[in-house]
Amino acid sequence: MPMIPRRLLLATPALVLPRFAIAQADQRQSITIAVQKISNSNTLEVLREQSNVGERIFFSSIWEGLIGRDWLGGLGPVPGLATEWRRISDSVIELKLRPGVRFHNGDEMTADDVVFSFSRERMFGETLATAHGRTIPIGEGMPAPRPGKELPPEVPAVARRAWPALERVEAVDRMTVRFHNATPDVTLEGRLSRYGSEIVSRRAFEAASSWLDWARKPVTTGPYRVQEFQADRSLLLVAHDDYWGGRPPLRQIRFVEVPEVSSRINGLLAGDYHFACDIPPDQIPGIERNRAFEVQGGTILNHRLICFDKNHAQLRDARVRRAITHSMDRKAIVESLWAGRTEVPKGLQWPYYDQMFHADWDVPAYDPAEARRLLREAGYRGEPIPYRLLNNYYTKQNATAQVMVEMWRAVGLNIQIEMKENWSQILERTPTRAIRDWSNSAPFNDPVSSLVAQHGPNGQQQQVGEYSNDELNRLSVELETGTDRARRRAAFRRMLEIAEREDPAYTVIHQNATFTAKRRDIRWKASPAFAMDFRQGNWGA
Repeated sequence: MPMIPRRLLLATPALVLPRFAIAQADQRQSITIAVQKISNSNTLEVLREQSNVGERIFFSSIWEGLIGRDWLGGLGPVPGLATEWRRISDSVIELKLRPGVRFHNGDEMTADDVVFSFSRERMFGETLATAHGRTIPIGEGMPAPRPGKELPPEVPAVARRAWPALERVEAVDRMTVRFHNATPDVTLEGRLSRYGSEIVSRRAFEAASSWLDWARKPVTTGPYRVQEFQADRSLLLVAHDDYWGGRPPLRQIRFVEVPEVSSRINGLLAGDYHFACDIPPDQIPGIERNRAFEVQGGTILNHRLICFDKNHAQLRDARVRRAITHSMDRKAIVESLWAGRTEVPKGLQWPYYDQMFHADWDVPAYDPAEARRLLREAGYRGEPIPYRLLNNYYTKQNATAQVMVEMWRAVGLNIQIEMKENWSQILERTPTRAIRDWSNSAPFNDPVSSLVAQHGPNGQQQQVGEYSNDELNRLSVELETGTDRARRRAAFRRMLEIAEREDPAYTVIHQNATFTAKRRDIRWKASPAFAMDFRQGNWGA
């Protein structure tokens, strides 16, 4: 082997040692997490991927907003990329940006990046700040992103779902921004903390060769950055060591898609994975019989429900939809399929709503006799009603559907399961679209974040053409723009009456719960949400 002269070695240490030395010094652990799905849209852009599986990976790892959420506590608002905020008026809010925040490309975050994050180019397209009460249709199905920088149709639709009346974001100075809304809005702080309001690097977005290239490797501020994304297979995140919240405790996090529950569990027990997600409750005792493993989790701010397409021939009559809601024994589902580890909630709401919560509300009563009466009145004669279903996208999804089909059959409803491969097929607008599964979350503590955002004029149900109700849409505007608490609370209750009783848009099955299995010697705490937090303070092994 040729010898390197000592004088050269001493003269040029930076040329021969640093990468090796840094690699040797980094003793942080790398982990692998088995999930049933990484992304439904095969992108990592939060304005395209609004999903439970996306929440698990995106938040507290990649994406961050100006106002954060307390992922390990009550999920309330906390300072994020902004250190403080104040109301200027009912329609204007000002925020001071956190100094020294670095994007994954090394650039410092400034007001210019915030303004761009809420711009037409990145978020709103040609839509106007007049979306209240006016539906922005997504179009047929879920089309793939288009070439170039043109936004996919879902992006402005989702943007106006989150921000129906945002007019502009103003850079007051390099580290101060103001959000100007076209109408009063008591929920501006909540909107800033919800998913869809995260901040991106303007320079990185503009430098990407196409929107799809950007969406598969977004440049943000989170504690981990995207190293490699293989659609339908895996996602590799690596530590962002310039993270403002402190050096991330892990060197790498690899998420791998393992659709079958048994394979996730067996891989965990064999040592292939450090975590296995979406564990059904009946599998928990078997895992914990091995004292080396434990399962964490419980109920979260998410409800499982079914949605109705009221355009379907058998569902146009609200009495048929009401019969479906009255023939479901939700308590039996919770007890038999969930071992009592979740509960039947009070409709599409949470105590988290505080004074907007209606504690005396409830889901439609289990009343088979009433269901039969409604079907007789509607003149229903056993015509088939399709029920589109994914293969256990939700925990216990197939088993729950099969149980409900039998409950419906008992009152004379002929509801038939149609298995689909993806969400595009579930949402495809054809004559066979009638009933489908879904879940709804509460991104912030007001019903605007759920009932309005998901079932109102720009909720997904109306954007894909499943449902509309004029009174509900008018009340949605009142809830979004009103400032009188008592009137807003009354409007919300009336919306529950319409959407869950009179002209059902959906019916809630149960509160969702999520369970994650892991090695017991890993010191990590599950969030009361789908999100998995791997920042400083929530890791030890």
